[in-house]
Amino acid sequence: MAHTSEQSLIGPFPELHGHGLRLCHWDADSESQAEIWLRGQSDPEFRRWNTPMTPITDLDSARLSLRGKAEQAADGTSASFRVTDAASGTTLGHVGVNMIDPAFRVARVGYWILPEARGRGAATRALTLAAHWALTDLGLYRLELGHALGHDASCHIAERCGFPYEGTLRGAMYEAGRQDAFRDIHLHGRLATDPKVELP
Repeated sequence: MAHTSEQSLIGPFPELHGHGLRLCHWDADSESQAEIWLRGQSDPEFRRWNTPMTPITDLDSARLSLRGKAEQAADGTSASFRVTDAASGTTLGHVGVNMIDPAFRVARVGYWILPEARGRGAATRALTLAAHWALTDLGLYRLELGHALGHDASCHIAERCGFPYEGTLRGAMYEAGRQDAFRDIHLHGRLATDPKVELP
């Protein structure tokens, strides 16, 4: 595993390639990418399991959100990737390595896939690719993945990507569509020393 210093965790972060995917950076100045970001964040299935701190309801708020992601990448606290098909360039969704803590060499990962791209293993492939990069080239030691209790699809993806279930955190995320009520989450974790994940 690569050893790291705090300085090595500062962006710009690279594009990632593998498993039939290209993980590239979101562009807040791209009208089409802002529209995709808005569509992904507005999807009913996304909203069922996620409640953003700042709701994204139109193109202006989508652009503002993407600019925030770019700022976080620039200061090394988060790496946000647009998941695209390597052959066609079609956007499939998003994967992020978030809340990067260089002192403890830990971060949180999250992802979502557009409705039309689901069921083809895009989330599994994207998470595997991003996690491998984070635990090798980026030099992190631990990645954490949390999802709302009852989100079985996300639970299965985590397990397939080498993130075993570690426990339930009580009241650790917002209820769907609310910021005045909380729900439990399943916590999964992956270490740099865990066995390499082999995809079919």
